[in-house]
Amino acid sequence: MRPNPVKRALKAGKPSLGTWLSLASITAARFMARSGLDWLTVDIEHSLCDWETAAHIFAAVADAGCTALARVPANRHDHIKRVLDNGAQGVVVPMVNSRQEAEDAVAAMLYPPRGNRSVGGSVHALNFNATASEYYARANDELLIVLQCEHITAVQDADVIFSVPGIDAIFVGPNDLAASMRSKDGKPPSAEATNQAMKHILATCKKHSVAAGVHCMSGEEAVLRIEEGWQFLAIGSELKFMLSGTAEVLKKVGAGRGSGEMAKY
Repeated sequence: MRPNPVKRALKAGKPSLGTWLSLASITAARFMARSGLDWLTVDIEHSLCDWETAAHIFAAVADAGCTALARVPANRHDHIKRVLDNGAQGVVVPMVNSRQEAEDAVAAMLYPPRGNRSVGGSVHALNFNATASEYYARANDELLIVLQCEHITAVQDADVIFSVPGIDAIFVGPNDLAASMRSKDGKPPSAEATNQAMKHILATCKKHSVAAGVHCMSGEEAVLRIEEGWQFLAIGSELKFMLSGTAEVLKKVGAGRGSGEMAKY
């Protein structure tokens, strides 16, 4: 059975770079899987990607030797089971705000006795270059389990959440975290407040030997985050790369129309 190189890199304390796939394009995914990134996450939470398209993208990414991850729409057993049974090599679970929610997410990803994932599916084994029997015997050791910390409640309870056994990485959604820290009148948090929250997340991850992850807007930011100790780093998205590349070319030829930021990620 093919090992999960991202899981191993994180456990070894090394950084791992990837991006979000938000266009639901199998063709774009095939190219991105050969770009040199360690992993690609199919965003089923915020994109138009359906389950069948996601399954084809997982296969395209895995066949290229890249690691195929899925961000599920919500922390639900059926969502997690479905992406895993259709070939995801790991799952990113959004809005995990309590220890119970973390325990439920981890349990949904693992077969008994370590979890409560039911036995089924077929294409999952293909993406690990394994037989069905090999997959069922070893999947628990190769699937990447990533929980998102994107609310101030999760930051405040980080110690009890991050200590749940089985978590490979905690991933920060900066925009949602900042939104949860707004004052009652909608005023955004100060830079210092946001920085302190990020420092607390990083320190708590280190305390529990869990890789800390964050979404970065540029390669330069990713370098800074790696220096701080962050490991699981998403840089933009395939959409952001496309738009940024276009803007850079137009800027060089003096043809930019100043359309502004069309996509945050």
